Amino acid sequence: MVIQMPNSQIKLTNVSIVRYRKGGKRFEIACYKNKVLEWRNGVEKDLGEVMQIDNVFLNVSKGQAANKDDLLKCFKTDDRNAIILEILKKGEMQVGEKERSSMLEGMYRDIATTVAEKCVNPETKRPYTVTMIEKAMADLHLSVNPSRSAKSQALDVIKQLLEKKTIPIARAQMRIRIVVSSKDGKRIKEKLMTMIASKEDEDLDDNYEW
Repeated sequence: MVIQMPNSQIKLTNVSIVRYRKGGKRFEIACYKNKVLEWRNGVEKDLGEVMQIDNVFLNVSKGQAANKDDLLKCFKTDDRNAIILEILKKGEMQVGEKERSSMLEGMYRDIATTVAEKCVNPETKRPYTVTMIEKAMADLHLSVNPSRSAKSQALDVIKQLLEKKTIPIARAQMRIRIVVSSKDGKRIKEKLMTMIASKEDEDLDDNYEW
């Protein structure tokens, strides 16, 4: 893709356009493919690695940049960085059908993997396989939202599985080991016991371990 800008041409490769409607106008930004999802998932933190051109457009292909009046009217600000962040967060990524299908399949798998990592079968205390979680998600008729991170959607899936009792499921408990001095052991134990689900073992010695 070649963008025609005043007195210049900018050639874009590996481009992904994120489109967002606000205030009756359509705005676009030019990003690198795959980087948008990485940014939304918190993997990529550097905006410079996401954006191909640090600008807001009405039409990327035609090189038609949004002017200051457009931005002020629709976003109530002309801070382009803040506007870019809003478009990145809420906009729809424009991709081909084959690429979109592959992207959604990958995200579906990521959601299932996150759920499998965070949950167990409360009856057996054992984790579910990703395949079993995917089947349970299919029973929920889950539709993947490419604009949201896999982590946030995984939390929604856990909530739905708990509410609809699709499969017996519970959040996995963190297992910790605490060692304190005998001087402070009793006082600290009384406070911590109010914050833990169960105690597996307790060993009283000079270090007061439990």
